[in-house]
Amino acid sequence: MQTPQGIRIRRLRLAGIDRTYDVDFTVDGRIRNLSVVAGAFSSGKTAVLEFIAYGLGAKRHPRHQEILRKVRSCLLEIELSGEPHVIERSVGEPSKIAYIRRGTIDTPGPGPAEARRLDPPGSPESLSTLLLSHCNLEGVQLREAPTQSESRTDPLSFRDLMWLAFLPNERVADKNFLFENDRMRKHKLRQVVDVVFGVHDDRAVELGNRIQALESRLNHAKSDLSAARAFVAEQDPTALDTNPSVDHPAEQELSEINNQLAEIDQHARAATDFATRLRRNHHQAAQEARRAAAVVRDRETQLARMMPLRAQYADDLLKLGMLAQAKQLFDPLRVTTCPACLSFLPTPPAAVDGHCSLCRHELRNADGELTLGDAARLGAPQEDQLDVAAEIRSTKARLKEITAYIENLDTSLDTLKLQAEDARMKEEQAAAALDEATAPAVSSYLAARDDLHRQREHALRRFEQSRSTAKLQEGLAKRTAAVARLEGQLTALRDELRALGDAFLDRHAVIARVSDRFGTLLRSWQYPKLSLPRINDDLTPFVRGESYHEASSGARTLLTLAWQLAVFEIAVESGAAHPGFLMIDSPQKNLGHGGQLDAVIADAVSIGDFYQHLGTWLADRGASAQLIVADNSPPPLVENDVVVRYSRSEDRPPYGLIDDETEDSNASTTPEPARSV
Repeated sequence: MQTPQGIRIRRLRLAGIDRTYDVDFTVDGRIRNLSVVAGAFSSGKTAVLEFIAYGLGAKRHPRHQEILRKVRSCLLEIELSGEPHVIERSVGEPSKIAYIRRGTIDTPGPGPAEARRLDPPGSPESLSTLLLSHCNLEGVQLREAPTQSESRTDPLSFRDLMWLAFLPNERVADKNFLFENDRMRKHKLRQVVDVVFGVHDDRAVELGNRIQALESRLNHAKSDLSAARAFVAEQDPTALDTNPSVDHPAEQELSEINNQLAEIDQHARAATDFATRLRRNHHQAAQEARRAAAVVRDRETQLARMMPLRAQYADDLLKLGMLAQAKQLFDPLRVTTCPACLSFLPTPPAAVDGHCSLCRHELRNADGELTLGDAARLGAPQEDQLDVAAEIRSTKARLKEITAYIENLDTSLDTLKLQAEDARMKEEQAAAALDEATAPAVSSYLAARDDLHRQREHALRRFEQSRSTAKLQEGLAKRTAAVARLEGQLTALRDELRALGDAFLDRHAVIARVSDRFGTLLRSWQYPKLSLPRINDDLTPFVRGESYHEASSGARTLLTLAWQLAVFEIAVESGAAHPGFLMIDSPQKNLGHGGQLDAVIADAVSIGDFYQHLGTWLADRGASAQLIVADNSPPPLVENDVVVRYSRSEDRPPYGLIDDETEDSNASTTPEPARSV
């Protein structure tokens, strides 16, 4: 089967902090031709399509509160020309860089992720350039003024191409479906259609410019490949002679050696099971030795703490003794002069009948001659007076107790040290007995283990060398593939240049085919009173001789759907440079779901006819086309094509795209109920 060109959507994953939210567009590993995302209003159907567009380079992503709370990154698994890739972009503040890697979401391919900038889209390292290269549109330039040959040009962006690959809800039935309110975008849309079908006016000049640019890139790629080959030949010449391989012989050898080591260890344990009692004895002896050592450390710690305390009490006792002897060692100070007139007193102050003889102040517990300070001492309360003798007795008692405790600790410490030493000796004896009993049984395996360890070291060195060689080969293969891809694109462009015909006639023929398909679609959908359906040269759809602007809301829904599908189907059937997928949001808009119901159209048209045509057309397309439709209530006809159905009911999961954000959870975390998806 021929490899499908372009882009196909395989899987969408929104990664959160503690879980992920997935939508899978495959069945049994094969991409579905038709995938329907069904569900109630505001359940997240549109967000699925918008996140796919975001993964493909759109500037913004859905910003519902539950998404910003729960989601941290968007991973889009796609096929680029049949090869799976994953594009990852951060969620929150829209990222300006996308990371793309080979492989699937669950099975990453070889090599690291590649960073691709979103702007400018014409840069060779941008995401747009990569995606356009798989649509055979890399390097296309669009004129700012299509009718002027010397007009400035802008590079085609993949975001421009998405106008033909994504029909959002706001464009369905819109009177500005073809951007009539924006002259520049209207002209660019026409240019995009012409470029996709290869019928633009300057295609010869444009193809020549693209060929010249590709030749320059091809020469650069060949020089890069040549330099890489020279580097590899210098580092490891064998890397040029062999093909890159995921499995290395040394890796298999390492696995076998590890298995042998595990087997030897198992046999050694089995051979020493008889020493279970000795192991138990050694374990108990080790515990006793640790316990005895801990007791010794505890007693030594207590002894170290008590010695300074005993010294402190001895020092306090000495100070109290000096205080008691102070009156005998030093003459008390006496008052001999009147403090008022400074004359000598005939007699020293004394306590007479409980009063001071000098000032007649009342004194308690005083009698006889007074010395300096006695008045303050005798006037103080009895309980505040220091009883030196009592303090000396108390301090001596405490000192005696501490001394006795220290002596007991010191005496018991010697015994405990002997016990700890004895326990250590018993542990050593138990260990020696265990070694003596098990050494003969184990020694037979030691030589084998040593030999296996030596083999393992050699195998590790060979494995590291093979991995280094594989990395060199991978780099060469990547550069070789880039050269082959550029050569293939260059050959295709040269063939296209040689096969160019008259652009005007070719464009007329393409518009005619699209117009015929437009009418066929409206007839198959039973468009009421259908007459003169056509698409004008400026791409405007007409019916009944009038532009789609004059049709009712329901009729505009059918006309915009028919226009989008006609362009898509003719592009796929003719092998045009279309991405190969189409996303449609709300095909039943104004036909019974959302907005104002157009009763005339809704009564005449059955949504089943729309899906019946999709199924019939896709049945003959194989892997060349993919359609993804977001619909509130698709008919039973496509029940097997529904990839997910959101209920907005907690009793019927999944509730929405962010299925753990329900109305109850929103009410408990926010003051106002947020829109749930």
